[in-house]
Amino acid sequence: MAEGDTDVSICSQALLLLGANQITSFADGNAPSSICSVLYPRVKAQTMGMYPWSFTLTKQQLGQLTTTPTNVYLYAYQLPSDMFNGVPRAVYASLSTGTLPKITEYEIQGDQLLTNETTIVLDYQKLVSEVDMPAYFTQLLVYQMAWHLAEPVTDQTTKSDYWKTVALGTPSENMRGGYFRQAINIDGAGQSKTVIADYLLTEVR
Repeated sequence: MAEGDTDVSICSQALLLLGANQITSFADGNAPSSICSVLYPRVKAQTMGMYPWSFTLTKQQLGQLTTTPTNVYLYAYQLPSDMFNGVPRAVYASLSTGTLPKITEYEIQGDQLLTNETTIVLDYQKLVSEVDMPAYFTQLLVYQMAWHLAEPVTDQTTKSDYWKTVALGTPSENMRGGYFRQAINIDGAGQSKTVIADYLLTEVR
C-alpha cells in the first residue's frame, strides 16, 4: 500500500508537478486548496471506475428489506453503502461456491435492488480510502490530478494536455494508454481471467 498517502498529499504531489506550492489542508484558504477540495473526490471516483481494480472488488450478500416493491418485482434489497458508483459488477441468486450464472432479472432504483430472487449476492467495487490504495494507483491519481489542476492553477492548457497524455495516453489510445496502461498491467497480474474478460467485454460494449 502507499504508506502515508492522503487526499491532501496526493493533491500536493500533483501541484508540485505543476510548479505550484504544496497545500497542507483543503481548508488552507488559498485557491489551489479550494480547487483540490472540489476536484479530488470526483477525480478519485472517476479513476476508480475506469477499471475493476483488484483492491476495490468485494462480495456481499444483501439484506432483504421488509418493504416490498410497488409492482413487477417481489423483493427489495439494500445496496451496500460503500458501493461508490451504484452499479454492481455481477449479481448472483445463490450462496453456493464454484462457477455460478449471473442473473439479469433485476432493477436498481436508488439505493435498492429489486428482483424476484429470494437470495442476492453482489460483486461490486467499493470506495477505498487512500491508506488502502496501492502505490501504482496513487501515482495514477497524482497524474490525473495534475491534468485536472493544470489549467485552473497555471492557466496553461498545454500543461493540461501534457499531464492528460502522461496519465491516459494519446487520443488514439482512447484514454487507455499512458501510466493508466502500466497501472492496469500491474493490477492485472493479481486478477483472475474472468475479471479481465469482464472488463474487456465492457469496453467493447
